[in-house]
Amino acid sequence: MESTTADNRSENGNTGTVDTSTGTERETGSKNTLQSSQLFRLFEDELKDIYWAEHALTKAIPGMIQHATSADLQDSLTNHLEETKVQIERLEQVFEIIGQKATAVKCAAMEGLLKEATTIMQDCKKGAMLDAGIIAAAQKVEHYEIASYGTLRQFATTLGLDDAAELLQTTLDEEKAADEQLTTIAVESINTEACEKEMVKQ
Repeated sequence: MESTTADNRSENGNTGTVDTSTGTERETGSKNTLQSSQLFRLFEDELKDIYWAEHALTKAIPGMIQHATSADLQDSLTNHLEETKVQIERLEQVFEIIGQKATAVKCAAMEGLLKEATTIMQDCKKGAMLDAGIIAAAQKVEHYEIASYGTLRQFATTLGLDDAAELLQTTLDEEKAADEQLTTIAVESINTEACEKEMVKQ
């Protein structure tokens, strides 16, 4: 008696299927699935947030440089201003990687930090006290950026956006270095100098 297994598979439509989709079609489908994920949406929103923040910093840092009296602090802020401009370009590269237009959405956190920095510069006496205040304000900004870029880097890694993750890691390393440099300037000179000066009673 001949086996009818093959015939039964054919009649029931259970024969093996062949994936005839092209690599491009599969890649497009994967990309569409990625961009519809909740994490990708959050990643994009956070990119817009930090993009606004970095642009705001390019306008705020020159004021800090102008008010600072320590040459080391002025040099550190000037260097970081140039880094910030490059960081903006990296963010634009990340937007390009995910196929989105670089867009800035107001960052309430950075707006608040920069308003506080302005208040500090208005309230502090020029000299070591003001320099110490500027460092305090600048490090609050750096810590916010470190948290933001660390999160974005991890999101990119989870989403399989390796090129974006590498760009974000580079900026994260720069932010950490800037924060450490500010700490060194404060500890080695400015904080001690401000500590030794007395406030003049009005």
